[in-house]
Amino acid sequence: MRIAGVDPGTINTGIGILEDSGKRPVLIFAHTIHADPSKAIPNRLETIFTELKAILEEWKPEILALENIFYQKDFKAAVKVGEARAVAMLAARLSGIPVVEYPPARVKQSVSGNGRAAKNQIQYMVRHLLNFRGPLSADSADAIAVALCHIHSRKFSVMTPRQFAPRGANCQIKGRAAYV
Repeated sequence: MRIAGVDPGTINTGIGILEDSGKRPVLIFAHTIHADPSKAIPNRLETIFTELKAILEEWKPEILALENIFYQKDFKAAVKVGEARAVAMLAARLSGIPVVEYPPARVKQSVSGNGRAAKNQIQYMVRHLLNFRGPLSADSADAIAVALCHIHSRKFSVMTPRQFAPRGANCQIKGRAAYV
């Protein structure tokens, strides 16, 4: 299974794509989309959307994993992250890729064993878990961590049918039909 993880931001958006054949996941693509901070938010969101959609169409992941929005003291920053998340969701949707979301603490816990791990700990553990020696930005490492979280969740917990149904599947969730 091919999983894309995205760490959205309005200046730097990390993306990592893993191939999971049941053994050790393999990193097949990592990139940070850089949007020019001197440009207006709509222009930056367009850059993120265009590049992300092209990457998704080239690598064809089966699912896209994102972190949920979490409470931030800086309301403006939370709104901007939300806008970047929406762009990532839209790019996935238009590429026919289902989206799953995980709380930030769960992502950190699944990768490092500590739900409050620092960014450098996440980066270290991503490299260690994937036996990866090349360059890796903090944004890409965070995106890969979300993809790893999805792999671990799929293997070790019960998920709703919608979270791992193939595209276009008709699932029953708590007695209601849902379409992926």
